[in-house]
Amino acid sequence: MAEKKSPGKEFSKGIIKQNPVLRLMLGTCATLAVTTSLVNGFGMGLSVTVVLVCSNIVISLLRKVIPNKVRIPAYILVIASFVTLVQMVVKAYVPALDKSLGIFLPLIVVNCIILGRAEAFAGKNSVLASALDGLGMGVGFTAACCAMGIIRELIGGGTFMTGLQSLLSVFGEHVLGGFDGVDFFAKFPILEKISLQPMTLFLLPSGGFFTFGILIAITNRIAEGKGEKKAELRDCMHCPMAAACGMQPESCEEAKEETA
Repeated sequence: MAEKKSPGKEFSKGIIKQNPVLRLMLGTCATLAVTTSLVNGFGMGLSVTVVLVCSNIVISLLRKVIPNKVRIPAYILVIASFVTLVQMVVKAYVPALDKSLGIFLPLIVVNCIILGRAEAFAGKNSVLASALDGLGMGVGFTAACCAMGIIRELIGGGTFMTGLQSLLSVFGEHVLGGFDGVDFFAKFPILEKISLQPMTLFLLPSGGFFTFGILIAITNRIAEGKGEKKAELRDCMHCPMAAACGMQPESCEEAKEETA
């Protein structure tokens, strides 16, 4: 019988203590690729959150029905179904966001966060706990993407919340009075007069890695203050999918010897 979970803890753990990006180091490819602006980061985070919650609920409902030998293909089928639905909705109602996210929207199917939570949590716990786990992890992922998007957009482009109207177009035209972000260099010409320019490096992959490292350090410090261990890059054995892909201790050691 599964241990009873505290709803509050199941939701809050994914925000700081077990943040999927900054603590568990999952889903970093999409995070680094799309977070050149706050709007893109929020759009990706919201999409992943919807898929996480829905797939966790369905997988938890079917956890006693799905045979153990085919659980991974079954999980992927469930996840792919929800990703397809989300992609269709985004294409229909927010085409600008779909264009910005590009290939990374359908690639949510293979996002380690979603499959990892299905294998490590939803397949073993109740529907409510799984839904809260998915929501908490989704909020943590969205927060990480938004934080990276804000930093990279501000420093790299000198703008803030550009493209907001494209994200809100589903609610109609001129939402929030038509506010579509701020271009600080256009709004404050004095910035150019003093030869201040955006650091476009932050919009490049190297700037993304730098921002990522800074946020990891900050999150580690906060988590350590709460009594949590520091996040570390470890071998395959610590991955939630280690058992599924067959990376047992002996195979890890063999892989290390082969590369030595």
